Amino acid sequence: MPLNLIKLCVGCDSVEDLEEWIAFRLDERRRAGEPAEQFHTTRMVPTRSAEILDGGSLYWVIKAQVQCRQRILDIRPFTDGEGIGRCHMILDPTVIRTEWQPRRAFQGWRYLTPADAPADLGRAGAALLEMPPQLRQELAELGLL
Repeated sequence: MPLNLIKLCVGCDSVEDLEEWIAFRLDERRRAGEPAEQFHTTRMVPTRSAEILDGGSLYWVIKAQVQCRQRILDIRPFTDGEGIGRCHMILDPTVIRTEWQPRRAFQGWRYLTPADAPADLGRAGAALLEMPPQLRQELAELGLL
């Protein structure tokens, strides 16, 4: 059974912001002649990488709500220019919307079991996606999403 990770999506106010950032970074990498892969850099390397790479995802917390996920394709530890160990999590650039699930702020990432992960939104959530992001956020703050 795959294991997931959960992390705060710092700097994004909506899933749309995240999608725009991903597209921008992929375009930047293409123009620079680098491989067009999306990754997230983190300081800690997951010790349970094999379980994560068995189909796990990175769930993003945006504005105190888990709102989406991206499949984790690879985990690549490296040492940066200052000699500090870090890790690139290679992500599928496709963002999959999930049911909203409240989360308090935390630092770094955490493991997230499939039982605790929110379900994908799917077709039933199409009407929710048509709402403006600000309206979705206000409804979530009121506990209506």
